[in-house]
Amino acid sequence: MLGRRPARHRPSDGVPYRSRYCVPLLPAQVRDRRFRRARLGRRGLDPDDVRRFLDRVALELADAQESAERARRETVRIKDALRRWQSEQARTRDRYALHR
Repeated sequence: MLGRRPARHRPSDGVPYRSRYCVPLLPAQVRDRRFRRARLGRRGLDPDDVRRFLDRVALELADAQESAERARRETVRIKDALRRWQSEQARTRDRYALHR
């Protein structure tokens, strides 16, 4: 299967393994990337096309990171609400058990 990346190991917590040296790519890194000129006698790429592409990639990457951050905050909010609800249920259960 050409073009497919190998599956990453997923530990029991469901998060893909990443080396501590694997730093997420930032939009500015994509936007600021410079390409070498083609060797003498070759034409190379149109710099304007490359720049437009890199700007598009940077915008999409920024959008993806923002969406991931929003999802992370929502997950934290839901987990906190669930913990509060579970604590309330446990207190109610304990109070009911004492009055039996």
